[in-house]
Amino acid sequence: MAGGYIPVAIQLLRKRWNAKRARASNTVAIRKVGDNPIGEGADRRKRTCHSVDNITHGEKTMNRNVAQAINMIVVSGALAVFSTTNSAFGHSAVASASSWAPAVQPKPLSDNVKKGLAWLVRKQFANGGWGQGEESGHMGPSRGNLKDIPNVADTCTATLALIRAGSTPSEGPHAANIRNGVDFVCGQIEASDSSSLYITPLRGTRLQMKLGTYIDTFLAAMMLAEVKDRMPDDGGNARVMAVLNKVMDKIERNQRDNGSWDNKGWAPALAQSMASKAINRAAQAGVPVAKQVREKAETFARGRFDSKSGIFGGEGSAGVELYAIAANLGAMQDSDNTNTAMELDVRAQISGAKNERERDEAEQTLERFRETKRDLKAAKSVMLRKLDSPKFLAGFGSNGGEEFLSYMNIGESLVVNGGAEWKEWDGSMTQKLNGIQNSDGSWTGHHCITGRSFCTATALLVLTVDRAPVPLAAKIRRR
Repeated sequence: MAGGYIPVAIQLLRKRWNAKRARASNTVAIRKVGDNPIGEGADRRKRTCHSVDNITHGEKTMNRNVAQAINMIVVSGALAVFSTTNSAFGHSAVASASSWAPAVQPKPLSDNVKKGLAWLVRKQFANGGWGQGEESGHMGPSRGNLKDIPNVADTCTATLALIRAGSTPSEGPHAANIRNGVDFVCGQIEASDSSSLYITPLRGTRLQMKLGTYIDTFLAAMMLAEVKDRMPDDGGNARVMAVLNKVMDKIERNQRDNGSWDNKGWAPALAQSMASKAINRAAQAGVPVAKQVREKAETFARGRFDSKSGIFGGEGSAGVELYAIAANLGAMQDSDNTNTAMELDVRAQISGAKNERERDEAEQTLERFRETKRDLKAAKSVMLRKLDSPKFLAGFGSNGGEEFLSYMNIGESLVVNGGAEWKEWDGSMTQKLNGIQNSDGSWTGHHCITGRSFCTATALLVLTVDRAPVPLAAKIRRR
Protein backbone atom coordinates (compact mmCIF):
# COMPACT_ATOMS: atom_id res chain seq x y z
CA MET A 1 0.00 0.00 0.00
CA ALA A 2 1.37 3.40 -0.90
CA GLY A 3 2.57 5.47 2.03
CA GLY A 4 0.49 8.44 0.82
CA TYR A 5 -2.71 6.53 1.59
CA ILE A 6 -2.36 7.10 5.31
CA PRO A 7 -2.48 10.94 5.31
CA VAL A 8 -5.46 10.82 2.90
CA ALA A 9 -7.27 8.35 5.15
CA ILE A 10 -6.64 10.49 8.20
CA GLN A 11 -7.92 13.59 6.38
CA LEU A 12 -11.10 11.72 5.49
CA LEU A 13 -11.49 10.63 9.07
CA ARG A 14 -10.99 14.19 10.30
CA LYS A 15 -13.55 15.51 7.78
CA ARG A 16 -16.22 13.03 8.84
CA TRP A 17 -15.51 13.61 12.51
CA ASN A 18 -15.64 17.41 12.15
CA ALA A 19 -18.97 17.19 10.34
CA LYS A 20 -20.35 15.08 13.17
CA ARG A 21 -18.86 17.45 15.72
CA ALA A 22 -20.46 20.50 14.07
CA ARG A 23 -23.89 18.96 14.53
CA ALA A 24 -23.38 18.36 18.25
CA SER A 25 -25.38 20.79 20.38
CA ASN A 26 -22.87 20.80 23.21
CA THR A 27 -19.77 21.51 21.12
CA VAL A 28 -16.81 23.10 22.83
CA ALA A 29 -13.51 24.17 21.29
CA ILE A 30 -10.98 21.34 21.23
CA ARG A 31 -7.78 20.77 19.34
CA LYS A 32 -8.14 18.82 16.10
CA VAL A 33 -6.41 15.47 16.03
CA GLY A 34 -3.15 15.83 14.14
CA ASP A 35 -2.73 19.58 14.74
CA ASN A 36 0.27 20.59 16.79
CA PRO A 37 -0.05 24.12 18.18
CA ILE A 38 1.33 23.18 21.54
CA GLY A 39 4.75 24.25 22.75
CA GLU A 40 7.76 22.49 24.18
CA GLY A 41 8.44 20.75 27.47
CA ALA A 42 6.21 19.68 30.31
CA ASP A 43 3.57 22.29 29.42
CA ARG A 44 2.83 20.41 26.21
CA ARG A 45 2.22 17.16 28.04
CA LYS A 46 -0.12 18.88 30.46
CA ARG A 47 -2.03 20.65 27.71
CA THR A 48 -2.46 17.54 25.55
CA CYS A 49 -4.43 15.92 28.39
CA HIS A 50 -8.05 17.05 28.09
CA SER A 51 -9.52 18.34 31.34
CA VAL A 52 -12.43 16.32 32.68
CA ASP A 53 -13.97 19.55 33.99
CA ASN A 54 -13.76 21.50 30.73
CA ILE A 55 -15.04 19.02 28.14
CA THR A 56 -18.51 17.54 28.05
CA HIS A 57 -18.90 13.78 28.10
CA GLY A 58 -20.05 13.66 24.48
CA GLU A 59 -17.09 15.70 23.26
CA LYS A 60 -14.63 13.66 25.31
CA THR A 61 -16.02 10.44 23.91
CA MET A 62 -15.98 11.72 20.33
CA ASN A 63 -12.43 13.07 20.61
CA ARG A 64 -11.19 9.88 22.22
CA ASN A 65 -12.95 7.71 19.65
CA VAL A 66 -11.44 9.49 16.67
CA ALA A 67 -7.99 9.14 18.20
CA GLN A 68 -8.70 5.45 18.71
CA ALA A 69 -9.88 5.08 15.12
CA ILE A 70 -6.69 6.69 13.84
CA ASN A 71 -4.80 4.35 16.12
CA MET A 72 -6.12 1.42 14.10
CA ILE A 73 -3.70 2.31 11.31
CA VAL A 74 -1.46 -0.73 11.33
CA VAL A 75 2.14 -0.25 10.32
CA SER A 76 4.34 -3.13 9.29
CA GLY A 77 7.28 -1.96 7.24
CA ALA A 78 5.79 -0.35 4.14
CA LEU A 79 2.40 -2.01 4.64
CA ALA A 80 -0.40 -0.15 6.40
CA VAL A 81 -4.03 -1.09 6.85
CA PHE A 82 -6.57 1.60 7.68
CA SER A 83 -9.71 0.38 9.42
CA THR A 84 -12.57 2.17 11.15
CA THR A 85 -16.31 1.88 11.73
CA ASN A 86 -19.15 4.36 11.85
CA SER A 87 -19.43 3.88 15.60
CA ALA A 88 -16.09 5.62 15.97
CA PHE A 89 -17.74 8.90 14.98
CA GLY A 90 -20.66 8.74 17.40
CA HIS A 91 -21.09 9.79 21.01
CA SER A 92 -21.46 6.34 22.53
CA ALA A 93 -18.58 4.80 24.47
CA VAL A 94 -16.58 2.19 22.57
CA ALA A 95 -13.96 -0.33 23.61
CA SER A 96 -10.52 1.22 23.94
CA ALA A 97 -8.23 0.58 20.96
CA SER A 98 -4.76 -0.47 22.00
CA SER A 99 -1.56 1.02 20.65
CA TRP A 100 -0.03 -2.46 20.64
CA ALA A 101 -0.67 -6.04 19.64
CA PRO A 102 1.36 -9.24 19.95
CA ALA A 103 3.71 -9.93 17.06
CA VAL A 104 2.82 -13.63 16.95
CA GLN A 105 -0.21 -15.73 17.80
CA PRO A 106 -0.05 -16.07 21.61
CA LYS A 107 -0.14 -19.50 23.17
CA PRO A 108 -2.83 -20.37 25.70
CA LEU A 109 -1.66 -19.78 29.27
CA SER A 110 0.03 -22.92 30.56
CA ASP A 111 -0.62 -24.52 33.95
CA ASN A 112 2.81 -23.30 35.08
CA VAL A 113 1.92 -19.72 34.18
CA LYS A 114 -1.44 -19.98 35.93
CA LYS A 115 0.25 -21.27 39.08
CA GLY A 116 2.70 -18.38 38.97
CA LEU A 117 -0.09 -15.85 38.52
CA ALA A 118 -2.00 -17.32 41.45
CA TRP A 119 1.12 -17.03 43.63
CA LEU A 120 1.55 -13.36 42.66
CA VAL A 121 -2.06 -12.55 43.48
CA ARG A 122 -1.75 -14.18 46.91
CA LYS A 123 1.30 -12.06 47.72
CA GLN A 124 -0.22 -8.67 46.90
CA PHE A 125 -0.57 -6.44 49.95
CA ALA A 126 -3.83 -4.76 50.96
CA ASN A 127 -2.53 -1.38 49.72
CA GLY A 128 -2.02 -2.83 46.22
CA GLY A 129 1.76 -3.15 46.35
CA TRP A 130 4.18 -6.05 46.31
CA GLY A 131 7.32 -6.38 48.42
CA GLN A 132 10.56 -8.18 47.60
CA GLY A 133 9.21 -11.39 49.06
CA GLU A 134 11.25 -14.18 50.54
CA GLU A 135 14.90 -14.10 49.52
CA SER A 136 17.57 -16.78 49.40
CA GLY A 137 19.05 -17.45 52.83
CA HIS A 138 22.61 -16.80 51.70
CA MET A 139 21.69 -13.17 50.87
CA GLY A 140 21.36 -12.46 54.60
CA PRO A 141 18.55 -10.45 56.21
CA SER A 142 17.04 -7.65 54.12
CA ARG A 143 17.64 -4.17 55.46
CA GLY A 144 14.65 -3.16 57.58
CA ASN A 145 12.85 -6.37 56.65
CA LEU A 146 12.15 -4.99 53.16
CA LYS A 147 10.60 -8.26 52.04
CA ASP A 148 7.38 -7.19 53.77
CA ILE A 149 7.43 -3.53 52.64
CA PRO A 150 5.69 -2.79 49.32
CA ASN A 151 7.89 -1.07 46.76
CA VAL A 152 7.32 0.45 43.33
CA ALA A 153 9.67 -1.69 41.21
CA ASP A 154 8.37 -5.06 42.41
CA THR A 155 4.79 -3.78 42.14
CA CYS A 156 5.28 -2.61 38.55
CA THR A 157 6.87 -5.90 37.49
CA ALA A 158 4.10 -7.95 39.10
CA THR A 159 1.43 -5.73 37.56
CA LEU A 160 3.01 -6.08 34.12
CA ALA A 161 2.98 -9.86 34.51
CA LEU A 162 -0.77 -9.78 35.23
CA ILE A 163 -1.32 -7.51 32.22
CA ARG A 164 0.73 -9.78 29.97
CA ALA A 165 -1.48 -12.71 30.98
CA GLY A 166 -4.44 -10.97 29.38
CA SER A 167 -6.15 -8.80 31.99
CA THR A 168 -6.49 -5.03 31.93
CA PRO A 169 -7.43 -2.57 34.68
CA SER A 170 -10.99 -2.76 33.33
CA GLU A 171 -11.56 -6.44 32.62
CA GLY A 172 -10.19 -9.91 33.10
CA PRO A 173 -9.65 -12.16 36.13
CA HIS A 174 -6.89 -9.90 37.51
CA ALA A 175 -8.45 -6.51 36.78
CA ALA A 176 -8.85 -5.61 40.45
CA ASN A 177 -5.26 -6.64 41.24
CA ILE A 178 -3.98 -4.48 38.39
CA ARG A 179 -6.06 -1.49 39.49
CA ASN A 180 -4.79 -1.85 43.05
CA GLY A 181 -1.20 -2.07 41.82
CA VAL A 182 -1.69 1.04 39.69
CA ASP A 183 -3.23 2.85 42.64
CA PHE A 184 -0.21 2.07 44.85
CA VAL A 185 2.26 3.27 42.21
CA CYS A 186 0.27 6.43 41.47
CA GLY A 187 0.22 7.30 45.17
CA GLN A 188 3.99 6.96 45.42
CA ILE A 189 4.57 9.15 42.36
CA GLU A 190 2.07 11.80 43.45
CA ALA A 191 3.90 12.17 46.77
CA SER A 192 7.32 12.51 45.11
CA ASP A 193 9.14 15.75 44.28
CA SER A 194 8.92 17.24 40.82
CA SER A 195 12.58 17.45 39.84
CA SER A 196 14.66 14.48 40.98
CA LEU A 197 14.60 11.06 39.33
CA TYR A 198 13.25 9.44 42.50
CA ILE A 199 9.56 8.56 42.64
CA THR A 200 9.54 6.80 46.01
CA PRO A 201 11.03 7.54 49.46
CA LEU A 202 12.02 3.89 49.93
CA ARG A 203 15.77 3.37 49.56
CA GLY A 204 18.05 0.36 49.59
CA THR A 205 15.80 -2.26 48.03
CA ARG A 206 17.50 -5.22 46.45
CA LEU A 207 16.41 -4.10 42.97
CA GLN A 208 17.84 -0.63 43.51
CA MET A 209 21.15 -2.03 44.74
CA LYS A 210 21.50 -4.58 41.95
CA LEU A 211 19.82 -3.01 38.90
CA GLY A 212 20.20 0.69 39.59
CA THR A 213 19.18 3.57 41.78
CA TYR A 214 16.19 4.60 39.67
CA ILE A 215 14.83 1.26 38.53
CA ASP A 216 11.49 2.10 40.22
CA THR A 217 11.12 5.16 37.96
CA PHE A 218 11.76 3.33 34.70
CA LEU A 219 9.54 0.35 35.51
CA ALA A 220 6.76 2.72 36.60
CA ALA A 221 6.85 4.49 33.23
CA MET A 222 6.72 1.14 31.42
CA MET A 223 3.76 -0.08 33.45
CA LEU A 224 1.81 3.20 33.30
CA ALA A 225 2.22 3.37 29.52
CA GLU A 226 0.48 0.01 29.26
CA VAL A 227 -2.50 1.05 31.38
CA LYS A 228 -2.89 4.49 29.79
CA ASP A 229 -6.48 4.96 28.57
CA ARG A 230 -7.39 1.50 29.87
CA MET A 231 -8.67 2.38 33.33
CA PRO A 232 -12.39 1.76 33.92
CA ASP A 233 -13.35 5.45 34.25
CA ASP A 234 -12.31 8.94 33.15
CA GLY A 235 -11.00 9.81 36.60
CA GLY A 236 -8.67 6.80 36.60
CA ASN A 237 -7.41 7.59 33.11
CA ALA A 238 -6.78 11.22 34.04
CA ARG A 239 -4.85 10.16 37.13
CA VAL A 240 -2.66 7.72 35.20
CA MET A 241 -1.97 10.36 32.56
CA ALA A 242 -0.99 12.91 35.19
CA VAL A 243 1.48 10.64 36.99
CA LEU A 244 2.88 9.29 33.72
CA ASN A 245 3.53 12.85 32.60
CA LYS A 246 5.28 13.54 35.91
CA VAL A 247 7.49 10.48 35.55
CA MET A 248 8.36 11.32 31.95
CA ASP A 249 9.28 14.86 32.96
CA LYS A 250 11.65 13.43 35.58
CA ILE A 251 13.19 11.02 33.08
CA GLU A 252 13.70 13.69 30.43
CA ARG A 253 15.05 16.27 32.88
CA ASN A 254 17.62 13.91 34.35
CA GLN A 255 19.00 12.26 31.22
CA ARG A 256 22.73 12.84 30.82
CA ASP A 257 24.30 14.23 27.66
CA ASN A 258 25.47 10.78 26.53
CA GLY A 259 21.93 9.38 26.68
CA SER A 260 22.29 7.49 29.97
CA TRP A 261 20.99 8.10 33.47
CA ASP A 262 23.01 8.26 36.68
CA ASN A 263 22.30 4.75 37.92
CA LYS A 264 24.42 3.20 40.62
CA GLY A 265 24.22 -0.52 41.13
CA TRP A 266 25.76 -3.92 40.47
CA ALA A 267 24.45 -4.22 36.89
CA PRO A 268 23.01 -0.80 35.94
CA ALA A 269 23.14 -1.66 32.22
CA LEU A 270 19.87 -3.49 32.87
CA ALA A 271 18.30 -0.36 34.38
CA GLN A 272 19.47 1.61 31.33
CA SER A 273 17.66 -0.87 29.09
CA MET A 274 14.47 -0.40 31.14
CA ALA A 275 14.87 3.39 30.81
CA SER A 276 15.10 3.10 27.03
CA LYS A 277 12.09 0.80 26.96
CA ALA A 278 10.19 3.24 29.19
CA ILE A 279 10.60 6.27 26.95
CA ASN A 280 9.80 4.23 23.85
CA ARG A 281 6.74 2.52 25.35
CA ALA A 282 5.49 5.95 26.44
CA ALA A 283 6.00 7.32 22.92
CA GLN A 284 4.29 4.27 21.42
CA ALA A 285 1.33 4.90 23.74
CA GLY A 286 0.96 8.44 22.42
CA VAL A 287 2.71 10.32 25.22
CA PRO A 288 4.78 13.27 23.95
CA VAL A 289 8.43 12.34 24.36
CA ALA A 290 11.22 14.77 23.51
CA LYS A 291 12.80 13.78 20.19
CA GLN A 292 16.32 14.36 21.49
CA VAL A 293 15.74 12.19 24.57
CA ARG A 294 14.82 9.19 22.42
CA GLU A 295 17.64 9.87 20.01
CA LYS A 296 20.27 10.08 22.75
CA ALA A 297 19.10 6.85 24.41
CA GLU A 298 19.02 5.12 21.02
CA THR A 299 22.52 6.36 20.16
CA PHE A 300 23.82 5.25 23.57
CA ALA A 301 22.52 1.70 23.06
CA ARG A 302 23.95 1.51 19.53
CA GLY A 303 27.27 2.83 20.82
CA ARG A 304 27.54 -0.13 23.19
CA PHE A 305 27.74 -2.48 20.20
CA ASP A 306 30.58 -2.57 17.65
CA SER A 307 29.04 -4.02 14.50
CA LYS A 308 32.46 -4.60 12.93
CA SER A 309 33.87 -6.74 15.73
CA GLY A 310 30.53 -8.03 17.02
CA ILE A 311 31.48 -7.05 20.57
CA PHE A 312 29.13 -5.49 23.09
CA GLY A 313 30.46 -3.00 25.63
CA GLY A 314 30.48 -4.52 29.11
CA GLU A 315 30.34 -1.37 31.22
CA GLY A 316 27.58 -1.61 33.81
CA SER A 317 26.98 -5.32 33.23
CA ALA A 318 29.00 -6.69 36.16
CA GLY A 319 31.26 -8.44 33.65
CA VAL A 320 28.38 -10.74 32.60
CA GLU A 321 28.05 -11.03 28.84
CA LEU A 322 24.39 -12.07 29.01
CA TYR A 323 23.47 -8.81 30.76
CA ALA A 324 25.48 -6.65 28.34
CA ILE A 325 24.00 -8.20 25.20
CA ALA A 326 20.42 -8.49 26.46
CA ALA A 327 20.35 -4.95 27.86
CA ASN A 328 21.54 -3.21 24.71
CA LEU A 329 19.61 -5.51 22.39
CA GLY A 330 16.42 -4.80 24.33
CA ALA A 331 17.01 -1.05 24.16
CA MET A 332 17.71 -1.11 20.43
CA GLN A 333 14.65 -3.27 19.75
CA ASP A 334 12.22 -0.91 21.45
CA SER A 335 13.83 2.05 19.67
CA ASP A 336 13.36 0.24 16.37
CA ASN A 337 9.74 -0.57 17.25
CA THR A 338 9.05 3.13 17.77
CA ASN A 339 10.96 4.11 14.63
CA THR A 340 8.97 1.64 12.54
CA ALA A 341 5.72 3.08 13.85
CA MET A 342 6.92 6.60 12.96
CA GLU A 343 8.39 5.82 9.54
CA LEU A 344 5.36 6.61 7.40
CA ASP A 345 4.92 9.91 9.19
CA VAL A 346 8.57 10.84 8.56
CA ARG A 347 8.24 9.93 4.89
CA ALA A 348 5.17 12.16 4.71
CA GLN A 349 7.20 14.97 6.25
CA ILE A 350 9.79 14.57 3.49
CA SER A 351 7.22 14.70 0.69
CA GLY A 352 5.36 17.60 2.30
CA ALA A 353 8.34 19.63 3.50
CA LYS A 354 7.89 23.37 3.09
CA ASN A 355 11.58 24.08 2.75
CA GLU A 356 14.97 22.41 2.40
CA ARG A 357 15.67 22.53 6.15
CA GLU A 358 12.52 20.57 7.00
CA ARG A 359 13.30 18.03 4.28
CA ASP A 360 16.91 17.58 5.42
CA GLU A 361 15.85 17.10 9.03
CA ALA A 362 13.29 14.44 8.08
CA GLU A 363 15.77 12.66 5.81
CA GLN A 364 18.34 12.61 8.62
CA THR A 365 15.74 11.07 10.92
CA LEU A 366 14.93 8.41 8.35
CA GLU A 367 18.63 7.62 7.94
CA ARG A 368 18.96 7.23 11.72
CA PHE A 369 16.07 4.77 11.61
CA ARG A 370 17.90 2.75 8.93
CA GLU A 371 21.18 2.77 10.87
CA THR A 372 19.48 1.58 14.04
CA LYS A 373 17.76 -1.21 12.13
CA ARG A 374 21.08 -2.30 10.60
CA ASP A 375 22.83 -2.31 13.98
CA LEU A 376 19.93 -4.19 15.55
CA LYS A 377 20.08 -6.87 12.84
CA ALA A 378 23.83 -7.28 13.36
CA ALA A 379 23.42 -7.39 17.14
CA LYS A 380 20.74 -10.06 16.89
CA SER A 381 22.99 -12.13 14.64
CA VAL A 382 25.75 -12.03 17.27
CA MET A 383 23.32 -12.88 20.04
CA LEU A 384 21.82 -15.81 18.13
CA ARG A 385 25.26 -17.37 17.80
CA LYS A 386 25.62 -17.17 21.57
CA LEU A 387 22.43 -19.02 22.39
CA ASP A 388 24.02 -22.43 21.90
CA SER A 389 26.44 -21.68 24.73
CA PRO A 390 25.28 -22.88 28.19
CA LYS A 391 27.89 -20.57 29.71
CA PHE A 392 26.36 -17.54 28.02
CA LEU A 393 22.82 -18.44 29.08
CA ALA A 394 23.94 -19.16 32.65
CA GLY A 395 24.77 -15.48 33.06
CA PHE A 396 26.43 -15.04 36.44
CA GLY A 397 26.44 -18.81 36.85
CA SER A 398 23.06 -19.46 38.46
CA ASN A 399 19.51 -18.22 38.19
CA GLY A 400 18.78 -14.73 39.50
CA GLY A 401 16.41 -11.91 38.74
CA GLU A 402 19.04 -10.43 36.44
CA GLU A 403 19.00 -13.59 34.33
CA PHE A 404 15.20 -13.60 34.09
CA LEU A 405 15.15 -9.92 33.09
CA SER A 406 17.81 -10.61 30.45
CA TYR A 407 15.77 -13.51 29.07
CA MET A 408 12.80 -11.15 28.80
CA ASN A 409 14.88 -8.64 26.83
CA ILE A 410 16.11 -11.33 24.45
CA GLY A 411 12.63 -12.78 24.01
CA GLU A 412 11.10 -9.39 23.27
CA SER A 413 13.71 -8.80 20.58
CA LEU A 414 13.18 -12.19 18.90
CA VAL A 415 9.38 -12.30 19.01
CA VAL A 416 9.04 -9.18 16.82
CA ASN A 417 10.07 -11.15 13.72
CA GLY A 418 8.80 -14.54 14.85
CA GLY A 419 10.11 -17.45 12.81
CA ALA A 420 12.26 -20.44 13.66
CA GLU A 421 14.71 -18.62 15.94
CA TRP A 422 11.88 -17.26 18.04
CA LYS A 423 10.14 -20.64 18.29
CA GLU A 424 13.36 -22.38 19.32
CA TRP A 425 14.08 -19.73 21.96
CA ASP A 426 10.55 -19.83 23.32
CA GLY A 427 10.60 -23.61 23.55
CA SER A 428 13.94 -23.74 25.33
CA MET A 429 12.99 -21.00 27.81
CA THR A 430 9.65 -22.64 28.54
CA GLN A 431 11.38 -25.94 29.30
CA LYS A 432 14.02 -24.24 31.44
CA LEU A 433 11.66 -22.11 33.52
CA ASN A 434 9.04 -24.81 33.97
CA GLY A 435 11.79 -27.06 35.30
CA ILE A 436 12.90 -24.67 38.05
CA GLN A 437 9.49 -23.46 39.22
CA ASN A 438 8.79 -24.00 42.90
CA SER A 439 5.91 -26.22 43.94
CA ASP A 440 3.94 -23.22 45.23
CA GLY A 441 4.05 -21.58 41.79
CA SER A 442 6.84 -19.08 42.49
CA TRP A 443 10.37 -18.76 41.15
CA THR A 444 13.45 -18.09 43.29
CA GLY A 445 16.81 -16.55 42.45
CA HIS A 446 20.09 -17.98 43.72
CA HIS A 447 22.29 -14.91 43.52
CA CYS A 448 21.89 -11.14 43.87
CA ILE A 449 18.18 -10.62 43.05
CA THR A 450 16.63 -13.61 44.79
CA GLY A 451 13.32 -12.13 45.94
CA ARG A 452 10.41 -14.28 44.87
CA SER A 453 8.21 -11.36 43.77
CA PHE A 454 10.58 -10.09 41.09
CA CYS A 455 11.83 -13.53 40.06
CA THR A 456 8.28 -14.85 39.69
CA ALA A 457 7.05 -11.79 37.79
CA THR A 458 9.99 -11.73 35.37
CA ALA A 459 9.80 -15.50 34.82
CA LEU A 460 6.15 -15.02 33.88
CA LEU A 461 7.10 -12.17 31.53
CA VAL A 462 9.51 -14.57 29.81
CA LEU A 463 6.90 -17.31 29.53
CA THR A 464 4.31 -14.88 28.12
CA VAL A 465 6.69 -12.89 25.90
CA ASP A 466 4.64 -14.01 22.90
CA ARG A 467 2.09 -11.48 24.23
CA ALA A 468 4.64 -8.64 24.53
CA PRO A 469 3.49 -5.30 23.09
CA VAL A 470 4.61 -4.28 19.63
CA PRO A 471 3.32 -0.89 18.39
CA LEU A 472 0.55 -0.98 15.83
CA ALA A 473 0.23 2.57 14.64
CA ALA A 474 2.23 5.73 14.01
CA LYS A 475 0.62 7.41 16.98
CA ILE A 476 3.91 8.90 18.10
CA ARG A 477 3.83 12.57 19.07
CA ARG A 478 7.05 14.43 18.42
CA ARG A 479 8.10 17.71 19.91
